[in-house]
Amino acid sequence: MNKIILFFLFVTTLSVSGQAPDSLKNKWIPSFVAGIGINQIAFTNWVKGGDNSIAWTLMGDFRYDRIGTPWTFKNSIKASYGRSKIGSGIYKTTDNDLYIENVVVYDIGWAVSPFLSNSIRTQVSRGFDYKSDPAVEIADFFDPGYITQTIGFTYDKYQNIVTRLGLGFQEIITNNYRQYSDPANMRDKFRFETGIESVTDINYKIEDNIVYTGKIRFFSQFKSLDTWDVRLDNVIAAKITKHITVNFQYLVVYEKVQSPYTQIKEGLQVGIVFNLL
Repeated sequence: MNKIILFFLFVTTLSVSGQAPDSLKNKWIPSFVAGIGINQIAFTNWVKGGDNSIAWTLMGDFRYDRIGTPWTFKNSIKASYGRSKIGSGIYKTTDNDLYIENVVVYDIGWAVSPFLSNSIRTQVSRGFDYKSDPAVEIADFFDPGYITQTIGFTYDKYQNIVTRLGLGFQEIITNNYRQYSDPANMRDKFRFETGIESVTDINYKIEDNIVYTGKIRFFSQFKSLDTWDVRLDNVIAAKITKHITVNFQYLVVYEKVQSPYTQIKEGLQVGIVFNLL
């Protein structure tokens, strides 16, 4: 006899962002999308092979924006955390990310508008290198943590593209894993960097039910302008029904301090989302 249960994987909802309707301008608009995914399979006396497995993922995407004149405020918190286990093996972390961003824009009537932003990037929990046996812990919550403040100008005259460029101040905070803050000596827990940051958000409606969302970030220190940190996040979401969405993500990261190689994360998910706000 066999028992097989396959449940949905979470997906992130996406929407096309254009100009806010007049009825919503100068008002605070909250939104909260949550998802939970479970993938489980179990066997009893199953002669064709296989092994028991379970995987689950939690996701949250909270936004609190105010589009107005002359001030615009955009706030977002995105978090995801997932684990999996095969047979008698240990649970392994499969997703572990926390991203917070706050942007304030003041419209002065120019083609570009001045802005201030603050972003935080870290892990939700501990991260491990599973290529080693036993697994080796290599990260934890805010170890490392990246905080970036930027002041500059933003351009948002195109409906589907918003880009900003400015002077960036980045703090790298660590505790046990000082290879991220002090790769040469691994002594200092804190590193402060000054440089240039560019962030571009793309929101493009391919079809009525298919949306592409992209976020491109570049950062370089003034002392090493020949080396750039790059983060390119691509997501294509196809809305099948009111509550079922197919979601494909392709994330590319290059940060020389973290790794001399380009990091790639790819995911294809089908599942259910919950719009709580």
